[in-house]
This record gives sequence, C-alpha cells and structure tokens, in this order.
Amino acid sequence: MRAGWTTCFAMVIGLLLASAPALGHHGNSDYDLKNQVTLRVTVTDFLFINPHSFIKFTVQNEQGKAEEWQGELPSPGLLSRRAGWTKDTVKPGDQITVIGSPAKNGSHAMQIKKIVLANGQEMPGTMIS
Repeated sequence: MRAGWTTCFAMVIGLLLASAPALGHHGNSDYDLKNQVTLRVTVTDFLFINPHSFIKFTVQNEQGKAEEWQGELPSPGLLSRRAGWTKDTVKPGDQITVIGSPAKNGSHAMQIKKIVLANGQEMPGTMIS
C-alpha cells in the first residue's frame, strides 16, 4: 500500500515539474512596463489569430525613414468579448495611434495597451477590464 502512495506522489510531482515551463508563457518580461510610448502609425497587417493577435505597422523615425513594428494583443476571443474588437477593427492602410509598452531589448515591438482609431474611438488592448 505504501509503494502505491509513493508512486502516485512521485507521478504528481513529476507532472507539476513538467508543466512549470508552460506557466512562463504569459509573462510580460519582454516589455518595459514602466515606460509607455505613443506612436502615430500606418497599419500594414492585422493578425486576429490565436493565441495572440498582432498589429503590424510602420512608424516614421526622426530621420523620416519608415520602420517596421509589431504590437502584441490578447487573443481574439478576449478582445472581441471584452472590448468589441473584430477582424475588421483595423485594416492595412489605416492610420491609428498605438499606445503601449516597448520591448526591453530595443526591437521594434510593443505590448499594446490601447489604440485610437482615425475617428477618435479608443479601443483597449491589454488593459481590458
């Protein structure tokens, strides 16, 4: 009987240890959450896909050169249920304002907190409550 409990306990511990790396997926460690940037952008693509949606866009830098960026958003289900997003919320060519936390490594990536559409409508991103 004791061997049965020991085996069961060992299996439970093994499963918990094996699943621990999956918990790290939804961390925010890639982004500088203490700083926020606001960018006027032109949308080049909107990927309304699981597990995360993305907006790809161009930004004019200080020298007037276009830079390719991407912004990460929650899943389409969360965006649509809590904030009314659809696959047509933004389209290539749309000029929007993107507000979010930039990548810590200096790459052209950000975690989007919200966007402001050309008509002034604000759409929440990660700050969905």
